[in-house]
Amino acid sequence: MPKGQPAAVPDDGLTTRQRRNRPLVVVHTGTGKGKSTAAFGLALRAWNQGWPIGVFQFVKSAKWRVGEERALRVLGASGEGGTVAWHKMGEGWSWIQRPAKDAEPDNPDNAEKARQGWEQVKRDLAAQTYRLYVLDEFAYPMHWGWVDTDEVVEVLRQRPGGQHVVVTGRNAPAPLVESADLVTEMGKVKHPMDAGQKGQRGIEW
Repeated sequence: MPKGQPAAVPDDGLTTRQRRNRPLVVVHTGTGKGKSTAAFGLALRAWNQGWPIGVFQFVKSAKWRVGEERALRVLGASGEGGTVAWHKMGEGWSWIQRPAKDAEPDNPDNAEKARQGWEQVKRDLAAQTYRLYVLDEFAYPMHWGWVDTDEVVEVLRQRPGGQHVVVTGRNAPAPLVESADLVTEMGKVKHPMDAGQKGQRGIEW
């Protein structure tokens, strides 16, 4: 199995095993497609390892039924890998619906739901409920000022145990990016929407 070799070994007093198994904060950001898809790919790996998984969707509508949700729910209930809990933050808010020039949405109800969702994540982190957390589109509530970024960074820094956290969404705040262990910025080169093609079944959902 490919494991890769680090370019340098820090003088941190940890053994190779301890360093390898450190819990990670992962950020998928940028304007390109695939941020959530990559996070759900990590969830599949976690499921295969038998890890309990918590997915928290912060801005996608509760009415949406994405393909990854059904697949992971079925896998989680199969008894063959880890368990999967899927949480949706009410009606949510999509970047597709966002006003032009990245203006902050003005719906206080959505902001409150995002804050409630973050409070639940904090409780689960304190209780070590899951081994992998997918905070899908969580970059937006921080970017819009609904959730305090500095608090998020501190809570993630202080989280107990071996809990991994993946945050997705455009415009990930600089303090989160700076504190994260793994950051991928996805950039768009081409997209079918540029040619007037709407999203299609099996590709976008």
